[in-house]
Amino acid sequence: VSLDTIAPEIIPLDGAITGDLSGKKTLKFTIRDDLSGIEKYEGYMGALVSGLRKVFNRPELPFIYAQLPNFMDVSYVPTESHWAELREAQSKALSLPNTAMTVNIDLGEWNDIHPDNKKDVGERMALAALKLAYNEDVIYSGPTYESHVFEDQKVTITFSNTGSGLTTNDGEALSEFSIAGEDKNFVWAKATIQGDKVTVWSDEVLVPKYVRYAWADNPDNPNLYNKEGLPASPFRIE
Repeated sequence: VSLDTIAPEIIPLDGAITGDLSGKKTLKFTIRDDLSGIEKYEGYMGALVSGLRKVFNRPELPFIYAQLPNFMDVSYVPTESHWAELREAQSKALSLPNTAMTVNIDLGEWNDIHPDNKKDVGERMALAALKLAYNEDVIYSGPTYESHVFEDQKVTITFSNTGSGLTTNDGEALSEFSIAGEDKNFVWAKATIQGDKVTVWSDEVLVPKYVRYAWADNPDNPNLYNKEGLPASPFRIE
């Protein structure tokens, strides 16, 4: 599905359905996106969800989708990224009711958009289904940006979906945070965890205005997780 499509429509799903959607069964289909028209993505996603719910006459049909994984060459310096912008657009679609998104920023391949590790992709989707469709008391999402405060030379970021607490998956210092002042000249930042918050700063940026996390096609080491082992979703503060 190209994001430049003028009038998106719901195509026939014959053969794409497994199970009876009058209950909590499985809808299985694939959507491929290009990187054009990213600004339209949120609206198109809303049209897709609304359209499917109308087709199956289920206004509250749970809709679970996977955020795009890391892909293409690894980025070792702060960079611009259309792929990251598309992940951001996917995150914004969570404003739609009864939706869930799984994060796969640690499961991708540099040369294939389809991760080899289907097991972890599937398990994260299953956790989301248990939570959204069956109201099970499970943690299905990694840390998600919630709010931030600029104070002096630092930015303190509060996260939701922290589970049992924030951590790094490798026991090392947080990485993949970048920061910039008014000039938008991004540099790598230092970052520390305090409870459900992360404080970010750099001695090179005296008045920070912008922060990014894992903002790249294929970030090198996005290691912010919750203690349930689920990765934080990439984000930016503009």
